[in-house]
Amino acid sequence: MKTTPFTEKHIMLGAKMHEFAGYNMPIEYSGIIDEHLTVCQSVGVFDVSHMGEFWVKGPQALAFLQKITSNNVAALAPGKIQYTCFPNEEGGIVDDLLVYQYEPEKYMLVVNAANIEKDWNWCVSHNTEGAELENSSDNIAQLAVQGPKAVLALQKLTDIDLASIPYYTFKVGTFAGEENVIISNTGYTGAGGFELYFYPSVADRIWKAVFEAGEEYGIKPIGLGARDTLRLEMGFCLYGNDLDDTTSPIEAGLGWITKFVEGKDFINRPMLEKQKTEGITRKLVGFEMVDRGIPRHGYELVNAEGEQVGVVTSGTMSPTRKIGIGMGYVKPEYSKVGTEICIDMRGRKLKAVVVKPPFRK
Repeated sequence: MKTTPFTEKHIMLGAKMHEFAGYNMPIEYSGIIDEHLTVCQSVGVFDVSHMGEFWVKGPQALAFLQKITSNNVAALAPGKIQYTCFPNEEGGIVDDLLVYQYEPEKYMLVVNAANIEKDWNWCVSHNTEGAELENSSDNIAQLAVQGPKAVLALQKLTDIDLASIPYYTFKVGTFAGEENVIISNTGYTGAGGFELYFYPSVADRIWKAVFEAGEEYGIKPIGLGARDTLRLEMGFCLYGNDLDDTTSPIEAGLGWITKFVEGKDFINRPMLEKQKTEGITRKLVGFEMVDRGIPRHGYELVNAEGEQVGVVTSGTMSPTRKIGIGMGYVKPEYSKVGTEICIDMRGRKLKAVVVKPPFRK
């Protein structure tokens, strides 16, 4: 298994470790519920060094990104970030990702850990524009410091005014005495906070500085288990569960990152445009359990007559709401907020109701 610069720290701190995307990663430390509530109420630190980072540079960078991603990269300016996806030729999604614009001809793509090799091969094989591509995934470490007290803790470590970094923007500067640290605000938890990107060689110093700065706020290391429950309470999609090579961005409710602007001829635009105008056969929805039960990935969604109308893609017991919550694809006629559906849990049909995420207000 691959390791991150922090793997030994996780083990030393007693984390439950497990393979994720080929990496030996911490799943939980003090327990998922405790870690989840720590992030909601104070501040927690996620090791997300397993994520992938690609540089796209040169005069052809924009043309390449406009073709390979669904969102309108031309709308970016230096210091801005965009959520987007790589559409494939069949109407599905190769991956969802973030695009950071450093300069007019320099971008950083942040991709999912499980898809680094797949995404890199996709980019290289579709680079007919001749953009300069560089896979820096092994040369960049990342911590996500999340929670309402994150800004108070991290402000001690930099002269950059963190309050001046709005959602989906970033700055580059000195942090904890280290230069060229990227400080961004994209948050996958809905609890506020920042992502820090830096060279692996300074990882130990940054980890130590962050935990010292956050000590008075009860800072804790957080595992991937709570990362999943936090993102699900916000209704954020997870690739491999809610998105994959067969789910289109229109079906997944990601029409807002699928821009049919003039001159942007991205991969499979005609099919996605057709879906937007003519409709789709399934739609990703959020739902809350009415009956007691925990929905899980792969469970069937059925109507009152017991006919299958969809499938659960993500589900958990909400640590803040104390009820079962989930997301899944359903036939469009069952997608309206307030619609009653049932989850088939090993033959038991448990009632749920379609709601509009986020589940945690």
